[in-house]
Amino acid sequence: MRCALATAFVMLGWAAAAQQPAFDLLIVNGRMLDGTGNPWMGLDIGVRDGRIAALGRLAGTAATRTIDAGGRFVTPGFVDVHSHAREGLEGELNRAEPLLAQGITTAMLNPDGGGPVNVAATRASLERRGIGVNAALFVPHGSIRQQVLGMEDRAPTAAELGKMVALVHAGMNAGGIGLSTGLYYAPGSYAQTEEVIALAKAASDHGGVYSSHIRDEGDYTIGVVAAVEEVIRIAEEGKLPGVVSHMKALGQASWGLSLASLMRIDAARARGVQVWADQYPYEASGTSITGALVPRWAQVGGDEALRKRALGAERGKLREEIRQNIARRGGAAALQISRFAPDPSIEGKTIGDLARSSGESPEEVALDLLARGGAGLVSFNMSERDIEQIMTQPYTMTSTDGDLVPLGEGKPHPRAYGAFARKLRLYVRERHVIDWPFAIRSMTHLPAMVFGLKDRGQLRAGAWADILVFDPEKVADKATYSDPHHLSEGFDTILVNGVLVRDEGKFTGALAGKIVSPERH
Repeated sequence: MRCALATAFVMLGWAAAAQQPAFDLLIVNGRMLDGTGNPWMGLDIGVRDGRIAALGRLAGTAATRTIDAGGRFVTPGFVDVHSHAREGLEGELNRAEPLLAQGITTAMLNPDGGGPVNVAATRASLERRGIGVNAALFVPHGSIRQQVLGMEDRAPTAAELGKMVALVHAGMNAGGIGLSTGLYYAPGSYAQTEEVIALAKAASDHGGVYSSHIRDEGDYTIGVVAAVEEVIRIAEEGKLPGVVSHMKALGQASWGLSLASLMRIDAARARGVQVWADQYPYEASGTSITGALVPRWAQVGGDEALRKRALGAERGKLREEIRQNIARRGGAAALQISRFAPDPSIEGKTIGDLARSSGESPEEVALDLLARGGAGLVSFNMSERDIEQIMTQPYTMTSTDGDLVPLGEGKPHPRAYGAFARKLRLYVRERHVIDWPFAIRSMTHLPAMVFGLKDRGQLRAGAWADILVFDPEKVADKATYSDPHHLSEGFDTILVNGVLVRDEGKFTGALAGKIVSPERH
């Protein structure tokens, strides 16, 4: 009797186990692009406990939810290697819908040497609120320099450099992915290369990466080619991978120099230096009026010192250099106001428009805007030939360089809403500059490999289930320079860590993102 009961209980256990779904979610009938650059494959994907549990012919396997991809592409979620979304993620935009709508499931924050020095506190803040995408954090050189040296244009003392190195170590110990610099911007521009190498070595000790908004993207100071060479030197002497961030050739005088810059990268890679690049696919850049037009000598001492120079005896010198910088960026008609808090009615107009309506010179208009608190600019300054030349390199990743902004606020650069979708629509589907596997690799497996993000950026068993399902014919960026507040279209099914954050075109509101750190070696 006891034996019969035992047998019955075992059989009931087997029956219960057989009724348990094998997967939390199953995606069938898709064309899988695994992220490595391989052509698509007809494999189904089973997800369990946030990760990819199986790939293969899985149709009919029990699952809590089955999604029929119906011949659509199934790819890893996209990795944005240069994002200014941190403030939005720490605030009311933590669902990150503008990022998700263009397929981004992981964003790398604190680029250009900016952002909070305390990486541990930033991480805690993001984790406390919850976020809709995964996030990784750079350790920001510019912020560290400002904390130690203020806005002074000088080399640090040995003691000051020691403090800066210690702050890099602290940030990396807190999970930082590497060191970011904005050597084009103040106060990063006040740093000599040797200072940056010392901090890069500290990041290298923790397996980090060096990512730089380079010292010059055009012909402001040392020139774009020499600025790329500086990244190569820092990567080589710092013994870590170096990234030329949002690579470009800015201004007509520099058009065509992308080839010379790429030749420098190719030569460095040939001798064993790990150098990479990232790029957003637009002919216009975006920055502040200070960043675009104000010489760095005028920023020494900070905003109040700049204001005094703009109103005092140095106004004439400053005005002349602003005039030259307006010309360098293509003229007043090429500089569009993206944000101006004191008077939003001028957003979307160019400095040329404002000069004509006011009767002032463009440089006087710029000085007036500075005196009233500054403004954001969209600057039309790149050539399509350079954009395509950079895009076709196997070491070029994709980025937005975009803020996470509320719908309807200002006239931001459309890259914040559409960079990844634009690359796929315009340069893959319409112009055939690159193909689908190459483009998807630049957005997924390549950045995950460069930054050491274990189990991200690839569809394989054991990887985290950051997954997109989309029709390649329907992917479209809807944000324009004149009307930027439109989410991208086409990415209707999105998983972050195995959780549906967009389901059949509707955001679920799930805050499934994690803070991710590189695998240390």
